[in-house]
Amino acid sequence: MRRPIIDPNKSYTFRNYFEMNPPVDELLEHFGYTRQTEICTLPKSTIKTDHFSHLKHQLEAHMRIADLNSEAAKREVLVAPILLNLGVYLQTKLRIEYPLYVSEQLKGKIGYYLHHKGNLLVVEAKNDDLGRGFIQLATELIAFDQWIDENTRPLYGIITIGDAWRFCILDRQTKCITQDIRIYTVPHELQELLQIIIAILNG
Repeated sequence: MRRPIIDPNKSYTFRNYFEMNPPVDELLEHFGYTRQTEICTLPKSTIKTDHFSHLKHQLEAHMRIADLNSEAAKREVLVAPILLNLGVYLQTKLRIEYPLYVSEQLKGKIGYYLHHKGNLLVVEAKNDDLGRGFIQLATELIAFDQWIDENTRPLYGIITIGDAWRFCILDRQTKCITQDIRIYTVPHELQELLQIIIAILNG
């Protein structure tokens, strides 16, 4: 008899799944979800991003002077400035290290999340591993899916290593998490990244 992918008698945090690096499809199946990898059709705002004109230059300057060799450095130098500027632009709160408890197997702190007009975006920043980062992000999206019941809109997530950002979409009807094939680079594709996030949050 095959042992379960996680011990139902043990307590796990979201970060535990990143550290364990279990087979992702088996882990998602345990919670009743599936995964696919596709080129996602993401919404894109046509709003001019003049508000962010300084941000690209700011990030480039940060990258010249900072050693980006740790998760904390990438979060402070690249990730936080982008999300803080988005929060100001959208006039919505950016929640950082947000505590979320759904069950003993779905709990922990969410790196960043933005909630605007009924739409949700979860962002998980990692040092240098988008693959394992997806495992943690997926469990966070599952937790939100089980925590929020006010609508059936898709839940969006991003896994980032600072200069590379990849989207994920959880379809709340099919319980399928789609991992986008495309990766958006920062600061080169910053404007496109911002347009997508604004469109997601504006609904």
